[in-house]
This record gives sequence, structure tokens and C-alpha cells, in this order.
Amino acid sequence: QRGHMLEWEGRTQEAAHKSVGSLVNELAELGFSWSDLAKMIGVTVPAVRKWRAGGNATGTSRRDLAALQAACALIGEKYQIEEIASWFEVPLSAWGPITPIDLYAAGHRAELFDYASGHVDAEQILGEFDPDWREKGRSTHEVFRSKDGNKAIRPRG
Repeated sequence: QRGHMLEWEGRTQEAAHKSVGSLVNELAELGFSWSDLAKMIGVTVPAVRKWRAGGNATGTSRRDLAALQAACALIGEKYQIEEIASWFEVPLSAWGPITPIDLYAAGHRAELFDYASGHVDAEQILGEFDPDWREKGRSTHEVFRSKDGNKAIRPRG
């Protein structure tokens, strides 16, 4: 984990030399939506649009963009993930709604790298991220077999 974090830091420093517009364009070319970028960076969608149009960003926002670009490059290269933006959108488990976007946005970067490596069980990461993830992801409805033999859906309880 320490190795990932050190490599990520080095790549972040390199990426921070790029213009804000270049960083936003690179992330957009990877397939990230403005809303996903805004969520992961911790800004508004209008801020992302402003940057893409050539507007300035704070030093913190520039570094955050560089860090995201570096994380995508690192994960993509080390774990052969071809469509990194799509990978970020896929829930960690079929039993809950938490995605890598959520991990990144909440600052759980080490857990994100652990998940990408496949060395840690997704449910363990989910438990560290949100101990109540099972309850939050549980549906309020259930599937049952109706009197006519067909499957139907109804509220639980």
C-alpha cells in the first residue's frame, strides 16, 4: 500500500505541471462526466466547466485534478483497466451501491488502490467505508411468486 501511495504522489507531482484545462480534458477523454469529476474533486459542476473553458483553478483544485489523473493512470496501467471511468462507476458489490467514485470522493484513496489490486475483499473495504452499507443498499421491496405463478414485486413486510 505504501508503494502505491508513493508512486501516486510522484505521478501527482508530474501531472500538476499540466494546465488545468489539459487535466480536465484528459479526464473527460477517459469518460468521466462533469458531475463525477466535480464529486471526486469536491467542487461544483460549473467550476469544472469553467476550467474546461480555460478558467483558473486554485492550487488545491489543480493538485486535486492532478491527483485524480495520476490515480487513473496508475490504476489503469498496473491493473490493466481499459475503461477507467466506467470502472469507477461500477458498484464494489452487487449488494450495495458504493462505487470507486464514492471511495475517492470520501478520501479513501488507499482503499481504492487496495480494491483495484484485488488483494482486499470488496466487502471488507465497504465495511471500513461505511459499516451500515448493507442496510443502506437493501431494497424496500421484494420479489415473490404470485397466485398465478408469475413473479411479482411488493413492499417488504
